[in-house]
Amino acid sequence: MDKPFAIFDMDGTLADSMDFWTHLGEEYLRRQGIAPPPDIWDTLKALTMPQAAQWLVRTFGLPGTAAGAEAEMSAVMADHYRRDVPLKPGAREYLAALRDRGVGMCLATNTPSPLVRACLSRLGVLDLFRFCISGEEVGAGKDKPDIYLAAAERLGGAPRDVAVYEDALFALQTAKAAGFYTMGVFDEACADDWPAICRLSDETVRDWKTAR
Repeated sequence: MDKPFAIFDMDGTLADSMDFWTHLGEEYLRRQGIAPPPDIWDTLKALTMPQAAQWLVRTFGLPGTAAGAEAEMSAVMADHYRRDVPLKPGAREYLAALRDRGVGMCLATNTPSPLVRACLSRLGVLDLFRFCISGEEVGAGKDKPDIYLAAAERLGGAPRDVAVYEDALFALQTAKAAGFYTMGVFDEACADDWPAICRLSDETVRDWKTAR
């Protein structure tokens, strides 16, 4: 990757946290006494936390408010981020190498910023990034380019000068359509999409330990 700027997703890209997120909606519904549908992650993966909470309350007729559902789910994930979500092997070294080359880096994620900071601070890589921007801040998930465009503007680069690192096919499609240089990152949660990710992406990262 030879771009002067880079936007990194966190979950599934740098942090090995997707299993926690994949099952969060299921865990929340079970706590409400509802058996979750098997394909629930297909819907939730493109949504911000507030959007996901609103969808769950509306779709399953849950008592209480979307804000209450969001708070409960956030508390569960916050505990994981503060205690046991790991960094993917080799990611720290890759990020440090980009920093040493003068690449300006930021985080763009649907995960609330306080959780991102708690996790990456514990893992010792938060200070490698200029800033973190979340889907909540821009009011849109990664099915729209808003978060990438806002991040690029803050970095000071046009989309063609910015590499976007993502593990999710739909997010890479969004970034590609907006003119960004796309870096597809392998994650087990998106393994079925890996062939399509490889076709779409300008470059791919199968393993951070061997990436350059």
